[in-house]
Amino acid sequence: MKLYNSMTGRKEEFIPLDGKNVKMYACGITVYDLSHIGHARQAIAYAMVADYLRYRGYNVKYVRNYTDVDDKIIDRANKLGKDPLEFSREQIEETEKDMANLHITDADVKPKASENIENIIEFVQGLIDKGHAYPAENGDVYFNVRSFPGYGKLSHRKVDELLNGVRKDVEEGKHDPIDFALWKAAKPGEISWKSPWGEGRPGWHIECSTMVLKNLGETIDIHGGGKDLIFPHHENEIAQSECANGCKFVNYWLHNGFVTINKEKMSKSLGNFLTIDDLLKKYDANTIRFFILTNHYRMPVEFSDEALSSAQAGVKRMLNAKRTKINEDLDITQTEEYKAFVEAMDDDLNTSKALAVLFDLTNKANKDDKNAFTILFKLASVLGFTFDKPQLNEDEIKNALAKVSEALGKDFSSMDELIAFRKEARDAKNWDVADKIRITLDECGIVLKDTKDGTTYEAK
Repeated sequence: MKLYNSMTGRKEEFIPLDGKNVKMYACGITVYDLSHIGHARQAIAYAMVADYLRYRGYNVKYVRNYTDVDDKIIDRANKLGKDPLEFSREQIEETEKDMANLHITDADVKPKASENIENIIEFVQGLIDKGHAYPAENGDVYFNVRSFPGYGKLSHRKVDELLNGVRKDVEEGKHDPIDFALWKAAKPGEISWKSPWGEGRPGWHIECSTMVLKNLGETIDIHGGGKDLIFPHHENEIAQSECANGCKFVNYWLHNGFVTINKEKMSKSLGNFLTIDDLLKKYDANTIRFFILTNHYRMPVEFSDEALSSAQAGVKRMLNAKRTKINEDLDITQTEEYKAFVEAMDDDLNTSKALAVLFDLTNKANKDDKNAFTILFKLASVLGFTFDKPQLNEDEIKNALAKVSEALGKDFSSMDELIAFRKEARDAKNWDVADKIRITLDECGIVLKDTKDGTTYEAK
């Protein structure tokens, strides 16, 4: 198996530090707003990495953090008149719902910055003791970038080049413009904790270094995140961790591409984002997953309704394959499809090629290949697709109601109202009306089921 390592700029054979045991960390969400499809892309990508490694026989400990202490969180909470940590807890609850609704495999550990303050303070003090950090008179603590000769090795930048574009009027207490904050002195009204340097709170970069050390150890196998985190966040993590621990921090750096709208990165700060909750009102979890996995995790993904609609059609084709009973005794590892699937995934997790294998299996299943659906079911499950009956979203139901209303010249505001009207028509033996309702709904992908207990509906 090969992974593209951002540190070296090439694909490398994946060899874990400890046999079949894999330590993996991915930077999570800064919870100052609702999660958007960009966050979904990252969460799906790294859960997919962990899921596939487990499928290939590795024991994976996967850690994904939450940044719940941050300037943006404090600003947003203050504007809303809320306690910052309470605001963060609310946002994390919403994010957890989103991830569950997207059927994303949970991380094994989901640490929060606010729950690791003592460990962060200890980490910072260790860097001071080793001469890699220094406290300022105002209570800030800074990392001495020039004390780490390897600074810039991930982003391939030279220290002196970093001065370009940096403010020349050095902030109070800083020895060098390129030094960065490990601990920030509290401002009036801000949330803070006691420390040897006074009341304050951690800087962003130190949080991840500390949570990696606590949950996974000094050196880990895989560290993931968005490409926007390469510099300065991941570069600073490397500097902090290698100076503190005296050893290599990460063996394989993985970075996913952005989700873009009109070629511009989707982000909260730009205001051009679509929340996961809003997206799930239009498209189901399988469709969103298909849209994301159609593209290689390192490549940018251009968001559009056209692209999501295409993904919706593609995933329906796959999940509507002619079904046969799952043959649990079938050893799929001996099949050509399994070998092609693994070859694609072992090549830096090439999900687009892996999906092509699934479509080949879909075609075979529809041609009555007796084992094709079993192989399809098992391999699609590796990528997180579920073969449960699809759930209708709000837009699909509204569209169907509008079509029936148009066909009958009568407005219906809910499926319950429509079903009740159809029952009245059937009771009155008005079969033309009842059939028109059933046929129109069928054309919209909704099937009515009449039982002795009443009529229900479900996705076609």
